[in-house]
Formats: sequence, C-alpha cells, structure tokens
Amino acid sequence: MFKEKVLFYMIYSAYFRLYEELNDYLPAERRKTTFTLSLRDPTTIKEAICLLGVPPEEVDLVLVNGESVPFNHTISEGDRISIYPIFESLDISKVTRLRDKPLIKLVKDSKNLNLEGR
Repeated sequence: MFKEKVLFYMIYSAYFRLYEELNDYLPAERRKTTFTLSLRDPTTIKEAICLLGVPPEEVDLVLVNGESVPFNHTISEGDRISIYPIFESLDISKVTRLRDKPLIKLVKDSKNLNLEGR
C-alpha cells in the first residue's frame, strides 16, 4: 500500500512597485505602477525579484511596508514592496539591508564635483 504525501501551499498576494530602469524588465502594464503578484508560501524577496525577471544584482534597495529588508526576507500576505535600482547620487549605506555596501560608492570629496556646470 502506498501513502501519498500531499503538500499544501498557501497562495497569497503582495503589492509590488519597481522604480526607474527596473521597469524595463516588466511588461508595459506593470511599469511605473503598483501591481499585485500572487505568490506561493513561502517566497523570499530574492525569489520574487527573479520571478519578475529582474536580476538581483541590479537591485540596491528593497522596502517592505516602508522598512529596508534583505534578500532572504519572507514576503507576507498584503506586503507592499518597493524595489529600487542602483543609486548613483544618494548614499543609502545606512538603510540598505541587501549588501554590506551599496553598489555605487559616492564621491566623498565634493570639491571634485562640477556643481556649476563649468
């Protein structure tokens, strides 16, 4: 006699919004807007990013319900997830939880910046 092992997965939804050039990975109807994504429990941030077709190495910051989270954060029903690309002119080192350091290192010496367009 065989016993079947039955696995049950809970299906739930979360809300996603991608910013700037990360929208290029999405179909037109999901660009620059908040959309719902159905997920199978448990799903991590990194798994959802890959499911959307976005390379994780292009992501510099993820906020879930306004809080910075790492890639291994498990998504819950109704979470509001904001996914940001590499920041080139904003220092996010104190808020990002994805890596030890942001992907782009900012210029610390403002004397080298040409702020007047000369």
